[in-house]
Amino acid sequence: MSQRLTIANWSPDDQPREKLRDHGAPTLTDAELLAILVGSGCPGMSAVELMQKILADCGNNLNTLGKMSIRDLCQYKGVGEAKAITILAACELGKRRQQEKAEERPDLGTATRIYNLMHPVLQDLDVEEFWLLLMNQNFRLIKKVRISHGGISEVSVDVRIIMREAVLSNATVLAVCHNHPSGSIRPSKADDQLTQTIKRASEVMRLHFLDHVIVTDGNYYSYHEQGKI
Repeated sequence: MSQRLTIANWSPDDQPREKLRDHGAPTLTDAELLAILVGSGCPGMSAVELMQKILADCGNNLNTLGKMSIRDLCQYKGVGEAKAITILAACELGKRRQQEKAEERPDLGTATRIYNLMHPVLQDLDVEEFWLLLMNQNFRLIKKVRISHGGISEVSVDVRIIMREAVLSNATVLAVCHNHPSGSIRPSKADDQLTQTIKRASEVMRLHFLDHVIVTDGNYYSYHEQGKI
C-alpha cells in the first residue's frame, strides 16, 4: 500500500499557503483557509481534511462553526485547545470585519488636498523628504510612499523607484510632493528637471502625472496649478 501524502507532499499548486501566495485568498476553500491557521492535522488526516470534516459537521456553514465552543472543537482528534482558540478567533475576526465600514480613501484631485494630506507629515522636518502619492483613476489615494530622505536643500530621487511603486500598486494616477525646510516655495532648477523627468517616465508607462507639490509650513507650490505639467 502506498504511503499517504501529507500537505507538504502535495503539488505546490494544491498546498494552501502556496496557493494563497500565488493565486490569492479567494481561490481557497474555507477548509483550506482554516488549515493554514491550524497548521497541521493528525495521523491519517491532513489539516485540510480535518477542517473539511469539522465544516461538514457544521453544514459547511462558517456561522455555525463560529458558534461552537472550545470544548466542542476539542472533541475532534487532532484539535487541541490552541487550535480550537485559533479557529474561533478567525471566526470572530470575520464577524467583526462584516461590521466595519470600508476605509474611506482621501480624494487627492487638487493641490490643496495634497497639501492638506502632506503638511502634517512634512511641516516640522529640518531636511527634505520626497513622497510619492499613488491613486486610482478617481484620484483616491491607494498609498503614500516616502521615496527619499535627504539634506537641507535637496534630495536624491530615483525615478525608476517611482515607476516601480506605481506599477506594483496598480496605480493609474500619481503625484509627488516634497518639502522646503527653508520656507521658500520657489522651485529650484533641480525640482524643475526632476518634474520633467517624472512626466516623461509617466507618459512612457501610460500613467497620469497629476502634480508635483512643494510644501512649506503654511503654503505650497503646485506645478499643475502653475501650468508646468
